Amino acid sequence: MSEIKKIEELNPASRSVDILAKVLEINPPREVSTKDGSQHRVSEVLVGDSTGCVLMSLWDSDVEKVQVGKSIWIRNGYISLFRGNMRLNTGRYGTIEPSEEEVIANTENNISNRSYDQKIPKFRPLFHDDSRRGRRRH
Repeated sequence: MSEIKKIEELNPASRSVDILAKVLEINPPREVSTKDGSQHRVSEVLVGDSTGCVLMSLWDSDVEKVQVGKSIWIRNGYISLFRGNMRLNTGRYGTIEPSEEEVIANTENNISNRSYDQKIPKFRPLFHDDSRRGRRRH
């Protein structure tokens, strides 16, 4: 079940959130390749509500679902970190729906400008292996 949130309340652990926001800016889509080699279009869109704004990544057909100045519902959205900054996403299970509700956006508080550490675990062998260092045990 999704929870209605304000943008200011979002953090890197936010999952299953519903947000009513206004589309403020749409960056031109760019072509990207995913790990499986498939081609996709991705566009970054700035969306905002009364508490702040956040960059949202839109993929493929979702790019056509938004227009600058229009209000949208983001259903079952989640936050991911891209280069240490928050991005709102809909992913496989989320949706974008038009809304007639008027949203006044606070552009002064862009939460995508906050930086977070991306803790990437370093690989460490669980055992001592001299052969990896070019030395052999006799």
